[in-house]
Amino acid sequence: MASIRKRRGTFSVVYTYENENGEKKQRWETFKTYAEAHKRRAEIEYKQTEGTFLPPNKQTVADVLKDYVALYGEKTWSYSTFNSNCSMIANYIVPIIGNKEMKEITPREADKYIKTLQKTQPVEVGGRRRQTEYMTPANIERVIKLLRSAFKQAVRWEVIARNPFDFVTLPKVEKKSREIWTAETIRKALDSCKDAKLFVAMNLAFACSLHVGEILGLTWNNVSISDEDIAKDNASVYVDKELFRASKDVMDTLGNRDIRFVFPPVMSNPKTRLILKTPKTATSVRRVWLPKTLAYILREWRDTQQKQKEFLGDEYFDYDLVVAHHNGRPCDCKNIEKSFNRLKEDAGLPNVVFHSLRHSSTTYKLKLNHGDIKATQGDTGHAQADMITRVYAHILDEDRKVNAQKFESAFYANPDLRTVKAPAEPQQPALDLSALAAQLQQSSEFFQAFAGLISKQSC
Repeated sequence: MASIRKRRGTFSVVYTYENENGEKKQRWETFKTYAEAHKRRAEIEYKQTEGTFLPPNKQTVADVLKDYVALYGEKTWSYSTFNSNCSMIANYIVPIIGNKEMKEITPREADKYIKTLQKTQPVEVGGRRRQTEYMTPANIERVIKLLRSAFKQAVRWEVIARNPFDFVTLPKVEKKSREIWTAETIRKALDSCKDAKLFVAMNLAFACSLHVGEILGLTWNNVSISDEDIAKDNASVYVDKELFRASKDVMDTLGNRDIRFVFPPVMSNPKTRLILKTPKTATSVRRVWLPKTLAYILREWRDTQQKQKEFLGDEYFDYDLVVAHHNGRPCDCKNIEKSFNRLKEDAGLPNVVFHSLRHSSTTYKLKLNHGDIKATQGDTGHAQADMITRVYAHILDEDRKVNAQKFESAFYANPDLRTVKAPAEPQQPALDLSALAAQLQQSSEFFQAFAGLISKQSC
């Protein structure tokens, strides 16, 4: 229970609580008026009775985020998510609100924080130049999503009573459709490509809907391209790992979780390492069937690699990778992007990123299978089918136009109903003025009623 004590013109609410170590402590909260103190005492006693009272603490946002990363992030985040979330905390959260106590972060303060972010310059990471003067709404949304998750854990830990980021007002994010190549443009790009490994990577991205990390992590033991497989249309690739460049600090923190293999570094004491890791989601592990032409392309490429192995002998690093450098070492995604950019410039092709080939693949397959979302999802590895319906809704709308055309030919033209007209609206009978005049002469009451109606219409 709580009590109110007056001292030196102020009123203090005094109560006892147990801290996180189970020790009993006394707390004094001072107010200027008795009414304020009385209201606070009633609140404390009510929450103590209900079992919802949270003892006071002076933990800062930075303190809680440190626990959040250690107790939540290390268990649930992938390598890329861990790295990006820690960067957001270090660049956009701790410098602005890190020193504030958790109890100070109210919904109003959360809205003020968002307004501050709208006037905050993006931090340049890895030598990349900032593309915008201030943080974009999309990046602000990612920061708030992270804080919403962190404060949700703080509520569960009973550090705070409610999450101030649950109902914040975010700046509007304008969704921009990704530029992609058409099938004709991709044919032109493949015809112009002189880089053998880029040629193979582009075919795998477009025909199999693979991420660049999945392409660069693909090994020959997961490729089925025998004569029997091709003859029976069973040629396929099995995706169960991906290539990723991980920070050594993140690897030390997360340990060997999800790591299948760590490639030996080329340089001494590198800050990052190339690894093969399991895909982010279970649905990303999948088998994708190959068109016969791509199966034969892969067979020729495998024969070329085998000759290179024989030529280099012990100097060839055999990691069984499908797409690798001439000496067998893993090919970083940056190398693919550089080769891809060079191809675009030399061939005068529209400016898209390599990942756009995966979007082109999904678009093309939806057109070929008339919007079969589940079949397309099996190739792309999306965890949820609605990802495809959201991103590629415009493709499905085009097929729905075809539905109307098919409906016309199947229903309205068989039998031919195109000459059928809608029933005419019933016509009101024409007014017989001579009959009306006769009625007015025969009935004085009807005449008076009609005269009254006319006078009201004229008013």
